[in-house]
Amino acid sequence: MGASGVIGLLPTGADRIVALAAHCDDVPIGAGGTLLTICSARPGVRVDVLVLSGGGTPREDEERAALADFCPGADLRVKVLKLPDGRLPAHWDEAKDALEGLRAETEPHLLIAPSPHDAHQDHRGLAELVPTAFRDHLMLGYEIVKWDGDMGRPSVYQPLTSAVAAAKVALLMRHYPSQWGRPWYDREAFLGLARIRGIECHERYAEAFHVNKLTLNLAGG
Repeated sequence: MGASGVIGLLPTGADRIVALAAHCDDVPIGAGGTLLTICSARPGVRVDVLVLSGGGTPREDEERAALADFCPGADLRVKVLKLPDGRLPAHWDEAKDALEGLRAETEPHLLIAPSPHDAHQDHRGLAELVPTAFRDHLMLGYEIVKWDGDMGRPSVYQPLTSAVAAAKVALLMRHYPSQWGRPWYDREAFLGLARIRGIECHERYAEAFHVNKLTLNLAGG
């Protein structure tokens, strides 16, 4: 959507967000700028984050510290499980139970989750599970740059100010030292993708998302 296609997706008073991830750092990489933007504009917004793997390891410590900075002023609730990395298809029932448990605790206005087009089996599997628990909710499917080359053509954009884009990159580099050695985990990759998505929506920077279903209320009210 260009400048003429801007639509406010969150209604006035929307105060509950759920963010889902297969791994620690997925949510900040895919939607960290969006969380910074929402939480800064809506103090006190409730943000429930469920991460399926990394529990009980230094990765969980990284995640909790990072999310506290990515969700300033939010009522933040983080749960990090211990499913094995790269094995989600073999732990389908446990992941499903975790989603159902979270669903029983909240009625979110917005879901942030992996894109169903993601090539990583854990990301894609979680994306497939989301609508089985959250059936009538707006889900933004975030993207994560990686070797697989699966970025695709997103359809929804959240513009980021230059300050927010810079803050996102700085927080990613500060909070996840366990990922510093990965070839795709660097400032140029994160800021470069945000710049490309910004070009696509006539902004300087942006995060982009995949949306399978969106109901409009063009009359308002």
